[in-house]
Parts: sequence; C-alpha cells; structure tokens
Amino acid sequence: MAACARNPKDFFAGVIYIAVGLVAVWIGRDYATGTGSRMGPGYFPAVLGWLLAAFGVLSVLRSFVQDGSPIGTVAWKGLALVAGSTVLFGLLLESAGLIPALLALILVSAAASRMFRFEIRAAAGLVALLAFCALVFVKGLGVPMALLGSWFTG
Repeated sequence: MAACARNPKDFFAGVIYIAVGLVAVWIGRDYATGTGSRMGPGYFPAVLGWLLAAFGVLSVLRSFVQDGSPIGTVAWKGLALVAGSTVLFGLLLESAGLIPALLALILVSAAASRMFRFEIRAAAGLVALLAFCALVFVKGLGVPMALLGSWFTG
C-alpha cells in the first residue's frame, strides 16, 4: 500500500498518527470519560486519540492524491536529543523540580536544531516560558509539583 502512495511522507506520518491515536484511546479505555462539562480522566486521551487518528486517516488519504517528495535521511542526532530531553525531564521532575526539569528539556531539545544559538532574546524567552509554565501548572491548575525539588531545598 505504501508503494502506491504518491507522497510517502504523508503516508507514513498518517500511519504514525493513527497508531499513536489508537494507543492513546486504548490506554484510556478503562478510565471514566464523563461528559464535556464534567470531564473524567479518560476524556482527554479519548478525544485527543480519536482526533489524532482522524488526522492520520486524512493524511494517509492525502498521500494518494498529492505528490510529495521521498523520505530523506533520518536526523539521528536531533531525534536522540529530543527523545533524550523528554526522558531527562521525566527523570529530573521529582528530584530537581519543575523549573530545572523544564530548563533541561528546553535546552537539550533546542540543541537538536542546527540553528541553535544561545542569545539574550532566547534567554528572555526561556525565562518567560519557565515563569508561564510555573504559573499555569503549579499556581493556576494546582498541579502538585515542586518548583525546586529536594536537590535544591535540602
């Protein structure tokens, strides 16, 4: 089927979207969904999973209609840095806290770009993003995460 696609990038991206969306729905299947006004823990993965799968179907269908370029080489360095930054975030969140974990996530994943340079504007944006996340998640939504973990508070 992939050999018939005129746009292999759209085809394989769509297949990945469908797979990830269906896995999200499958993982959240035992959680209570609730309603739109009283969402349960299963509402978010179900809705986003089905939406992602639907976009995947559209992408696969489009791959048979529109021409596209072939799939190029994989950027292994970028893939490793982005995936590694996510793992690093998960490892640091509890012991170092939200701010250092986000800082590591952003800086390591930004290093995946060939155009990455640490400038004053980027530093200001980084500080603003850290403050925004702290305000929204910890203060606004009340997510029980320490801004600075036991590494810094003793």
